[in-house]
Amino acid sequence: MRSASASRLFKKAAPVSAPLDVQVVVRELAAVAEYIKHIKREIAALRANELCRDRIPMAHEELGSVVRATASATHTIMAAAEEILGSDEASLERYRDRVETKLLDIFEACAFQDLTGQRIAKVLDALAQLERRLGRFANAVNVCDGADAPDPEDLVRAARRDMLLLNGPAREGYAIAQDDIDKMFA
Repeated sequence: MRSASASRLFKKAAPVSAPLDVQVVVRELAAVAEYIKHIKREIAALRANELCRDRIPMAHEELGSVVRATASATHTIMAAAEEILGSDEASLERYRDRVETKLLDIFEACAFQDLTGQRIAKVLDALAQLERRLGRFANAVNVCDGADAPDPEDLVRAARRDMLLLNGPAREGYAIAQDDIDKMFA
């Protein structure tokens, strides 16, 4: 038994011309199916498994190696410099030999830069590939960033980064010219 409002809805509905409506629905479904095929091709082109299995873990390992190499080189350089400063050699010749030996240790430790540069280049390549693939996919499916609220964990991490920020050398193009700083204090 139909309710009174349901009966009114059925009575108000316009008559449907079946052949035309079926053709429209079939065309729309075909367009949706084609779009789904396109999205599936674009998802496959992301090669997400390869990114997750190979590139992202490699980038993580390489950055870890950079951190370890940098820390090791810094330790070696600092230890050699401390030994030079703390040397109590009696003769100038023995002091000179010790300084030369420690300077060679420092030069050797500075070779980390070449290795870290190569590793960072690998990471940059992996990130560039990820960026290209995600950009291609986003363009292909016409995706826009959502207007969701930021992730609370991201906000906590950003606040911690800001709190612990060490203001080292500015990136190229962002630094204030020394002449401008001098004018402020003149």
